[in-house]
Amino acid sequence: MKLHTPTLDELWFKEKLLADHQTMSYNRAYGGTIPFPREKWTAWYDRWIVHHENKRFYRYLTRDDGTFVGEIAYHLDEERGITVADVIVHAKYRGRGYGRLGLNLLCQTAKQNGVTVLYDDIAVDNPAVTLFLQCGFSEEYRTDEIIMLKKQL
Repeated sequence: MKLHTPTLDELWFKEKLLADHQTMSYNRAYGGTIPFPREKWTAWYDRWIVHHENKRFYRYLTRDDGTFVGEIAYHLDEERGITVADVIVHAKYRGRGYGRLGLNLLCQTAKQNGVTVLYDDIAVDNPAVTLFLQCGFSEEYRTDEIIMLKKQL
């Protein structure tokens, strides 16, 4: 498993991830799939890859043969004052350990980049909660809608 900084032209994979109903099923309560049309790519790329200001990190997860299987990211949520994790593995690659590898790589990278605590607010019905708990996150609190998870790096 490797991390890959996508080129602007490779954002087709992010668009594919966000448009896939099965991959985005965890987001059903918030509308499911997310449009990411080509006309948004340049501004997104500039903010997340070129001018990330050490507040944002984004990479593709790739197999050793270069196949894109998912994405990992974190960003500083300035309103809440926390750094929020993001791991999405394409549905057709789930159940192969890529989520665990990706989350562990994200935690290592965040720590190397000076992040001391990572959070993720996951929908209560999202099975990824188990993955985060197995990777050292703990439950900070829960509501009827989300479970806030936290890991000290």
